[in-house]
Amino acid sequence: MTTALESLEPVLSVRQVLALERVLAGEPEVVAGAGQLDRPVRWVHVAEAADVGVMLIGGEMVLTTGVLLAGDEVKQAEYIQSLHRAEAAAVVLGLGRAFPSPPDVMRRAADRCGLPLVVLHRPFPFAELTEEVQSRLVRRKFAAVSLSEQVRTALTGLITAGAPLQRLLDEIAQHSACPVVVTNLAHRVLATAGERSAVDDVLRDWERIARQAGGSEGDGWIRAELSGRGERWGWIVLCGHRGDTATGRLLADRAAEALVLHRMLGGGSAHTWEEQSAQSLLTDLVSGVVPARQLLPRARAAGLPVNRRTFVPLVVRDREPAQLDRVLRMLGLPGLVAELADGATAVLLSLARDQDAPALTDHFATRLRAESGVARTVVASAGPRISWEDVPAGLREAQHVADAVADSSAALELPPVVRLRDVHLRGLVRLLRDDPHVQSFAERELDGLLCAADEDLLSVLRTFLATGRNKSRTAQLHHVSRPALYRRLEVIQTRLGVDLDDFEQAASVHIALLAHDAQQQ
Repeated sequence: MTTALESLEPVLSVRQVLALERVLAGEPEVVAGAGQLDRPVRWVHVAEAADVGVMLIGGEMVLTTGVLLAGDEVKQAEYIQSLHRAEAAAVVLGLGRAFPSPPDVMRRAADRCGLPLVVLHRPFPFAELTEEVQSRLVRRKFAAVSLSEQVRTALTGLITAGAPLQRLLDEIAQHSACPVVVTNLAHRVLATAGERSAVDDVLRDWERIARQAGGSEGDGWIRAELSGRGERWGWIVLCGHRGDTATGRLLADRAAEALVLHRMLGGGSAHTWEEQSAQSLLTDLVSGVVPARQLLPRARAAGLPVNRRTFVPLVVRDREPAQLDRVLRMLGLPGLVAELADGATAVLLSLARDQDAPALTDHFATRLRAESGVARTVVASAGPRISWEDVPAGLREAQHVADAVADSSAALELPPVVRLRDVHLRGLVRLLRDDPHVQSFAERELDGLLCAADEDLLSVLRTFLATGRNKSRTAQLHHVSRPALYRRLEVIQTRLGVDLDDFEQAASVHIALLAHDAQQQ
C-alpha cells in the first residue's frame, strides 16, 4: 500500500523552472507546447544521445544542445516523438553551433505532441541549471518529510490522548490554513474546522461545492477518502488550499489516515460522526449562544431541508437517538435527531408547508410508542415554526414541556404528544423553580415531611393530589387498603398542619410539592 509520503513527488512545474533567475539569464523562449507549462518536473536530465527517451522514466526536463541531431530532420522528429513517448516534462535546447535558431521540424513535432520545447538564446551552463533544480527538489522533499512527520506526530498525540473529532479537525485546519470539511458518502457535512467566516462561506454554497468535491479536484479543493476494513464512509475535503497541490495532497492523506484511526478506536465517543454532527447543531440551537441565522448553512449542509419549510421541535424522554432516527426514516420524515442531556433527545422535523404538522407529529409519536413497546413514552412538542429564527425558542419550549412531565406520576394520563397547553400549573412551576421565593414557599409548606425525609409519605401525597384527591385510585396505585391509606393521610395532615379536604390548603400543598419535585430534577 502506497503511503501518503511515498505518493508525494517533490516537483516543480516547467513554468517554475523557467522563472528561475539562472534560467532567465539564458533568455529562454517557449517555441512549442506553451499550453503545457504546468507539467511537473520531477528531475533534470542532461543528455546528447539521440535515443535518450529509453533512459527516461517520466517527468524529466531534458537539456540538450542537439549536436547529434543537426542536419537530420528525421532524427529531429523522432527525438521529439521518443521524449513524448517517455512522458518527458519538457525539452530545453541550447542554441549555438548545432542550431543557431529554433529548428522548425522539432518545433512542429513538439506542437503536435503537446511537449514544451524551450530554446535558450544565450549560452548557458547546463550544470548550473541541474544543480539549482536538483537542490530545490531535494529541499522540497525534505520539507515534505518534515511536514509529514509534524502532522503525523500532532494527530497521533491527539488520538492517543482521546481527543474528540473536532480537536483533530482544528489541528488539520491549522496546518492547511483553509476550511476543512468532513462529509459522508452523500456529501452531507458531518463536521467542519477553520476560520468561522471562511467555513460559513463554504457551507453557504455547499450544494455547488459538494458537486465539485465529488468530481475532479482543482483550485485548491483537495479531498481524501475515509475508509477502512473494506468499507468507505466519507471524505475529508480541504476547501481552497492555497499551497501547492502536492503539499495539500499530503495534508489530506495524513488527515484521512488519522480520522480513520480515530473512528476505528471509537474516537472517545459512543456516538457516530453523524450523531455528533446533529448533536452539535441542535445543542447550539437550544443554547442560543450562536444566532440561528449563522447556523442555517450548517443545517442545510447537513442535509436538512430549510427552504419554505415548517419546523416542528420535539423532545423525547428515555429513548435512544438511533431508535428515533429509525422511526423518522420509516415514516419518510426529514429531520435531525440528537441526544441532549438527562435522558432527553431532541428531534427537529422539517415538513413541507402544505403538510399537516400536528397530524404528522402525532403519527410519529404513535409509531414510536408501537416500535418501543412503551406506552408512556414522553413526546413533547412545541408549536410549529415557519421561520428558522424561531426554531431555538421552539426547542427550548419542547424541552420545558418534557421536563414538566418528566416524573412518572405526571405521565400516567398523557396524550400521544404533550404540548405546552397540556402541562398547565406544572409547567408554570417548572419555569419558576429557581426563584428563591418559590423555593422558600415549598420548604415551608412541606417542612413536616421533608424534615422526616419520609419518601413513602411524600409519594402517597404526590399520588393523592395528582389523582384529584381520589382515595380509591390512590390506594389502588399504592397497593394498600383504604383504611391503611386513611391512616397515612392522617399522618401527612398532622405533620403538615393542613386539612387536605380544604381545596385552598390542598392546592397550596400541591403547588409546593410540584415546586419541590421540579427542584430535584
